[in-house]
Amino acid sequence: MRKPWRWVLIVGGLLATLGLAPITWAYASSAAYRSTPEEVPEAPVALVLGAGLTRQGTPSQFLAGRLDVAADLYRRGKVKVLLVSGDNSTTDYDEPSAMRAYLIGRGVPDRVIVADYAGFDTWDSCSRARRIFGVDRAIVVTQNFHLPRAVALCRAAGIDAYGVGHDSSGINNGVGTYYGYVREAFASGKAMWDALVAKPDPRLLGPAETGVTDALRSDEQ
Repeated sequence: MRKPWRWVLIVGGLLATLGLAPITWAYASSAAYRSTPEEVPEAPVALVLGAGLTRQGTPSQFLAGRLDVAADLYRRGKVKVLLVSGDNSTTDYDEPSAMRAYLIGRGVPDRVIVADYAGFDTWDSCSRARRIFGVDRAIVVTQNFHLPRAVALCRAAGIDAYGVGHDSSGINNGVGTYYGYVREAFASGKAMWDALVAKPDPRLLGPAETGVTDALRSDEQ
């Protein structure tokens, strides 16, 4: 083999390795903490991450799937409080309130649902859960394709986090799920930077809130 081609292969291999490093980090660092509803260790809180609303303001199919998993965890006694974290950056878009209404409609008591209205992305949701709501142990609930990154980020934010995923492969013939896996390959780069290097503040920080503590206390009474 001529030397120029050898260097092309070497450089190409190095670039491929660097490109795969973030997604490898997400999967490897979270592997021991991803579980099933039956086997996941109990935790005080389930952190349910937002995933979009329909035009009618109700949870998207992906978000409904996450909420169904969270409701199941509550019914199993795996968690006591559900922290629903999503986007409420405008007056006509309110993920957390839609998430709360959906859960109540499925029998989850309103008193155990706490809303974070500034969960603009996964890192913000994890960081705010720890820094604003005082969550130090939680089960993160999201889609299977998002779970490695979500668990890795929440653990990097200081939460003893486990994760349970929703299988969304049956939604819209799996098109959205396929896109989700592809997107994760790129989103993991920023996640790795945030978790290991930058550790940025959430876009909105603000004062500490007692919602989770109050809900836990009311559940014990």
